[in-house]
Amino acid sequence: MNHKSKRILIATFGSLGDLHPYVAIAKELKRRGHRPVIATLDRYRAIVEGEGIEFTVMRPLESQFGSTQEVVRKIVHPRKGPEYLIRQVVMPYVRESYDDLFRAADGADLLISHPITYALPLVAEKRGLPWISTVLSPMSFFSAHDPSVIPAAPWLHHLGCFSIGLYRGIFGLAKAISASWERPLHELRAEIGLPHAKKMAMFEGQFSPRLNLALFSRLLAEPQHDWPANTEICGFARYDGSSPSGAAAAELKAFLEAGDPPIVFTLGSSVSMDPKDFFRIAMAAAKEFGQRAILITGSPPSADFNSPETVKEFSYLPYSHVFPHASVNVHPGGIGTLSQALAAGRPMLVTPVAFDQPDNARRASRLGIARVLPFQKVTVRKLTDHLTVLLANRGCRDKADRVGRQIRSENGAQRACDLVENRAAVF
Repeated sequence: MNHKSKRILIATFGSLGDLHPYVAIAKELKRRGHRPVIATLDRYRAIVEGEGIEFTVMRPLESQFGSTQEVVRKIVHPRKGPEYLIRQVVMPYVRESYDDLFRAADGADLLISHPITYALPLVAEKRGLPWISTVLSPMSFFSAHDPSVIPAAPWLHHLGCFSIGLYRGIFGLAKAISASWERPLHELRAEIGLPHAKKMAMFEGQFSPRLNLALFSRLLAEPQHDWPANTEICGFARYDGSSPSGAAAAELKAFLEAGDPPIVFTLGSSVSMDPKDFFRIAMAAAKEFGQRAILITGSPPSADFNSPETVKEFSYLPYSHVFPHASVNVHPGGIGTLSQALAAGRPMLVTPVAFDQPDNARRASRLGIARVLPFQKVTVRKLTDHLTVLLANRGCRDKADRVGRQIRSENGAQRACDLVENRAAVF
């Protein structure tokens, strides 16, 4: 189908795992002749513009938060993190986000939202523009038919498996308790002349009645009766940044060629800001286990780290360049990292911390390709015990290979763009 070029504003907020899928979609939209614009944190300007995609800032600015490490430490708290994120990081700046998005929407034909860009649906409503929503992981649906593991209340998952009605009742109570978190959003709606919202933005209100794109693979979740209407599973929209620099690429190539496939340890882009002793424990476990290892630490190599020759430390590597060469990939299970780990076709040990990570870890384990060790329980002994089982399990390796081939055959960005062009009613 031949479509006229459209200006499409995409808003996203969060870690690299919250940015990369939208870069993948924007690149595909641009390839089709459209004019995508990504509105997000100021720290991501170079990444977006480096792909030739138009960028616009959506506040808050990173400088408004003070210590990024302290903010991340609070955000990834398993129990208190979601409340801190919404009440202290998102809602205090929702008016500024709205103003930025309202300006960016000049000349736009279509708006696309991330699950916590709560101001974007207001812009769509105020300007009368069509809006499409997205989710990155199954947990965003809070399905009673496929209950997720919620870090603040992991028992709810088991309750949901036992009684759908009881799960809905207790989850409804939790929603009522958290309703006050959205007060700034209600005040903004009133200020700009919009009627009071009947749905909570954190839950049903995040979904567009026009089209809701689930940017994950069916291997993680199948559609459920209580998912929002007009939801389509697209598969992962995978993007992994630019290739490593010349020096890093040469170091990686030399290390990989020097011996057996290594165990790869990473904490993703968020948890790595507050890694505690994870990487020292990982290095000790690899040494005790007699395995080569790569540590992707998210920060410059420490002078006092004293890595042995069998362990190589990198501050950053695109996962698609290293995960396929691992014997086992160890990561916290954020959906962006998980998508690359699944595509790599290697067994994994998931060390979840917060948000969707425990639920993603459960879903990977259910595929028979992963074991789960919560971040807070990581020790040298537990790491080596789990890695021993994974490395000895031929069936796990075979399943991981099959899963990898299926994930690589999916093209979430292409599928998402097909749906956008065919269902947005502006093409």
